[in-house]
Amino acid sequence: GSHDSFSYWVDEKSPVGPDQATAIKHLARISLVRKIIKKWSVTQNLTFKEQLEGGIRYFDLRVSSKPGEMGQEIYFIHGLFGIKVSDGLKEMNSFLEQHPKEVIFLDFNHFYAMDDSHHHFLINRIHSAFESKLCCVECVEYVTLLYMWKKKHQVLIFYHHPLYEEYPFLWPGNKMPAPWANTTNVHKLLQFLETTLGERSRYGTFHVSQAILTPRVKTIAWHLVRGLKNTLVHRNLPMILNWVKEQKPGVMGVNIITSDFVELVDFAATVIALNDLLLEDDESAT
Repeated sequence: GSHDSFSYWVDEKSPVGPDQATAIKHLARISLVRKIIKKWSVTQNLTFKEQLEGGIRYFDLRVSSKPGEMGQEIYFIHGLFGIKVSDGLKEMNSFLEQHPKEVIFLDFNHFYAMDDSHHHFLINRIHSAFESKLCCVECVEYVTLLYMWKKKHQVLIFYHHPLYEEYPFLWPGNKMPAPWANTTNVHKLLQFLETTLGERSRYGTFHVSQAILTPRVKTIAWHLVRGLKNTLVHRNLPMILNWVKEQKPGVMGVNIITSDFVELVDFAATVIALNDLLLEDDESAT
């Protein structure tokens, strides 16, 4: 999985998003400030298509309306506005059309400046993008690849808003817990990942290990122009990747792992390779 999956492009010419504090919104009237916000908002370099081609199958999505804009269009957001959600969904669906056995998880977990009418607009866009590819809510343990292939489903949508109850193809957010370490310290991050894996639900949910470091205000102030990638990610990714290599999938093991700048190391290939351990377990059992 990728963290803030859509943030490969954000519009530094647009107003700062409603996910930011009022003080930042005032400062962001200065174009230089918006350039700095962009350096800390971008967490991926690859487009959706490139991420999919690289092996990413879980997408962490934050969305917002544009206050003051006519209509109900919804955009991806992380500090600044990204592309229209409908354009991103079309890009993903195009990949799925060409790869009918691939399955993706779309986790809509943060909503900003959206009332119920915005939500219905977005949900209708999701439905029209994927239609019969959408997998309706089911017992998690039933949803194997064989199950998905048999039903010709390719997309699971997780929707962290009460309106999920009105649509059978929206999975509740609590089926996709993603505990967040909220630290700049890689050792604290790895300890947190270990602890939360040990506490994960044995059955009935998926589980996201967020292998990401989060800058504090002080971090940004000290390293304004360097940005997230040069300050936190480059230096710590190798240690995070080593942790990933030591993991085992399966019950109480890792399930989905997310990272920033997924192309900087062999992140996707390393996570995918963990599945070989499941095959080894099957062989030893038989």
